[in-house]
Amino acid sequence: MAELVQDAQHEFWRPPIAQQEVAAPAMLEACDSCGTEFIVSARFCHACGAARQTQQASLPVAPRWTRHLEFQNIKRMLGLSTASLIAFSIGLLCLLAVMGVGIVYTVQSFADFQAIQYYRVQWLLAAVAAFMAGLLLNRNSRP
Repeated sequence: MAELVQDAQHEFWRPPIAQQEVAAPAMLEACDSCGTEFIVSARFCHACGAARQTQQASLPVAPRWTRHLEFQNIKRMLGLSTASLIAFSIGLLCLLAVMGVGIVYTVQSFADFQAIQYYRVQWLLAAVAAFMAGLLLNRNSRP
């Protein structure tokens, strides 16, 4: 077959310019007792049965008090259903808005005072509606 192609360029057969790095043996995960390589995501060695040592992650550990802010833990502590807890949270946000209206707006005239009170009444009605929805949506009834 070599005689069929007369002036063939040999660029195709050249090795690549940069050799890729070969994986270092330190990067391979091997069993401490027998030295065989672990199967991907295996917990035990397939050759000797020794337990795989877990590597400690270098992720920062969150403080323990932050677990109280998780949605499922709040739901369990209050004994509310998901919809009820969402309505309760909306009610709390509306109460914060009532307090925020007084901080954001300043009274310069009687008309401003009436407008601020009108905004507060609206937010309070929204909070009452959210709390009532939370009560009505609560499926966890206690005898």
